[in-house]
Amino acid sequence: MPKFSERDLPDIIRRPLVTEKATIALEDNKYLFEVHPKASKLDIKAAIESLFDVTVVKVNTQNPPHKTRRMGRFIGRKPHYKKATVTLSSGDSITLFPEV
Repeated sequence: MPKFSERDLPDIIRRPLVTEKATIALEDNKYLFEVHPKASKLDIKAAIESLFDVTVVKVNTQNPPHKTRRMGRFIGRKPHYKKATVTLSSGDSITLFPEV
């Protein structure tokens, strides 16, 4: 397992996941992110705390299975990703959609 350096922490977090289930989880102060597949929970926690200046209480991760897709007679796979659910301490929040 690679140990990410302090300089590479922003590359761990790929994008926030905005689904119906994720918006319901926002009420419990939980945020869902797509992260690097080889990132550990400690790496994810350090990346979130450094990027957004919040306190992370808990990190849960999921590795969903590969999904196969067919294009005519060719079979391929969708890119692999890892999903992280980050629970923040009460009083902290992340602005996913800043007002312009």
